[in-house]
Amino acid sequence: MSPSSSPVAVVGCGLMGSGIAEVLARAGRSVLVHEVDAGAAGRGRARIEASVSRAVRSGKLDEAQGGEVLGRIEVGTDLDALASAELVIEAASEDEAVKTELFRRLDALLLRDDAVLASNTSSIPIMKLGTATKRPEQVVGLHFFNPVPVLALVEVVPSLLTSEDTVKRVSHLAEDELGKTVIRSQDRAGFIVNALLVPYLLSGVRMLESGFASARDIDAGMVKGCAHPMGPLQLSDLIGLDTVKAIAESLYAEFKEPLYSPPPMLLRMVDAGLLGRKSGRGFYDYAR
Repeated sequence: MSPSSSPVAVVGCGLMGSGIAEVLARAGRSVLVHEVDAGAAGRGRARIEASVSRAVRSGKLDEAQGGEVLGRIEVGTDLDALASAELVIEAASEDEAVKTELFRRLDALLLRDDAVLASNTSSIPIMKLGTATKRPEQVVGLHFFNPVPVLALVEVVPSLLTSEDTVKRVSHLAEDELGKTVIRSQDRAGFIVNALLVPYLLSGVRMLESGFASARDIDAGMVKGCAHPMGPLQLSDLIGLDTVKAIAESLYAEFKEPLYSPPPMLLRMVDAGLLGRKSGRGFYDYAR
């Protein structure tokens, strides 16, 4: 997938979607970003502008480059505006019903027969998304990691029906245009990283829940004792506890292993809206 006059589209402009749009624009791509309403679109645009401003302040971009990046990104609310895209990267909420319906609608409106539909899902089987379309051979997982402009990894996840040409096209984009490291996973819930990571995060929650140790001591143990950049509870707050819960439920539904089952404390915190950094409070209080 080489640079062309056809734009790349991103559906969703939250933490992940805004980061994906930014790295695409930094690579010289024109990017169409879709959000559900004007309020969400405004927040998404502001999120991208804040990230680009940080890059300028840190010297990663100069002022002119920052302006060019922002000039390549258009954020709107009309899904039909994505019809000319050669690639659509879905970064909507981690909800199978929402994503499946979105893939059905995108498949119907895309004008290019060779257009690729990619999902940034961290846990939902790509096969389920592909079979919601008439082009399952052009549906693939393209899983970025937060923060997208900083973390170098992308998981490419083909389903049993994804063509090798589709895999090559998105791998070329991620590696050669965006400068990411690509790893390829089978289409299993959680893929490579979250299948390894989420049981570790849930173990931290269970340790806190049982009174074994405090949140700060659990996290300090992994940071100071294992040289992790942050502990499991801090990382869960960064990811979002609702996202951790959704991934855990997908893993448990597929494998039926108890270690994948979300602990009651996690379920109650999500019910209470204590989602971590994005809500201002999770295992730690960020509102202070």
